[in-house]
Amino acid sequence: KTSVNLQHLTMLEEHKECLDKRGSISKIHSNEYYTAVMEEDLQRIEDLIEKHGSNFLIEPQGKVYKEAFCKGFAILPLHLAASYRKIQSMQSLLSAGADTELRGLRTRKIMYFLILNTSQKPDSKFQTKVIGVCTKAEACLRLLCDHGVNINAKVSFPCRALSAVQILACYGADVNAVDGSGMAPLHMAAGILHKNIIASLLRHGANVNMVCIHTGNTPLHLAAVAMATKTTKTPEDATSSITELLEQGAEPNAVNNAGMTPLHEACSMGNEELVDLLLSYGASMYKLSEAGENCLYLFLNNMPNVRNVSLLVKLLSLTSPLTVYNQKGHLPLTLTKPCFFKQRDYLMNLTRQPRRLQDICKSDIYLTHVRGKKEETRKILPDKLYKFIFNHWENVHNISFVTDSEQEYVK
Repeated sequence: KTSVNLQHLTMLEEHKECLDKRGSISKIHSNEYYTAVMEEDLQRIEDLIEKHGSNFLIEPQGKVYKEAFCKGFAILPLHLAASYRKIQSMQSLLSAGADTELRGLRTRKIMYFLILNTSQKPDSKFQTKVIGVCTKAEACLRLLCDHGVNINAKVSFPCRALSAVQILACYGADVNAVDGSGMAPLHMAAGILHKNIIASLLRHGANVNMVCIHTGNTPLHLAAVAMATKTTKTPEDATSSITELLEQGAEPNAVNNAGMTPLHEACSMGNEELVDLLLSYGASMYKLSEAGENCLYLFLNNMPNVRNVSLLVKLLSLTSPLTVYNQKGHLPLTLTKPCFFKQRDYLMNLTRQPRRLQDICKSDIYLTHVRGKKEETRKILPDKLYKFIFNHWENVHNISFVTDSEQEYVK
């Protein structure tokens, strides 16, 4: 047993050169090279580079090493240094000619880890440590970019890595490149309502109206859905993200593969703030979905919206011609439920009544002047008229969709 252990210990320090299965990269069993890289012992790294070169696979021996790094798989010295953010070791290897593109799959994984580390959010307990990790990861990423790493390689991208976005974009990365699902970085940033990444991508030339290949969604579609479903921590994040897209030319009436505009999505999910925001940048109330549904129909088709009487009244006032049917003559889901027959009859009766001139004028003024001119309009119109147009809609106490007897049903 002792003899076997001694033999094993001897083998740990041997440098046995062999060929990779691909026959293109040399491999050595070396704990010495591993230790030199991890400890950033530059003199030892230079000596080992002189002896073995820098473009070969290290295969550390022994259980300890296998658990400590990549589950025991062989790895290039440069990848090892980048994985653990050993920037001095990286610099030494790159200066000696280490190839940034060898074993491309592993390179992409290393790029992913570096990008991931730039996106960490420090908390109060580990703030100094996390900031240090992020700083080192950013430095390593810049170093790879300086030495010609493929910045357009397809990498699973951590969505909140703002500094990585800025670094890669500054080095000329294609900000409109798409992944396997047909999404570009701006789609991803819009989908999580990350205003700073959205702004950074747009500054570097991202196409604000780029269509996602499989769904037809633009970044504005994805941001609208994210805001309407409240996937952001603060309302300000959502509003500022969508405003940034609209200010930079996002088309508010773009139609996706399902025939839906961002306004359709907002109405369907009953988000009044988003409806107002989109209208203020020219979203059309008159466009129909591919199934021939107007904004009012889409709103009524989603039962949770029944509590939002304020938006219902606004949509009733702005919809012209006023109808609660789609083009196939079908009613929204909510109005087909027996507990809502009373509301259905009221709305259908309302659609048969001629519109008052006052209502037509109010709707026209609202849709004309709300589009980015709300503050200017406040200065022009008398206070009472301004409030009438922008704040006060028809009194519809009789349209309340949630009576006491219906509360349990809606829940």
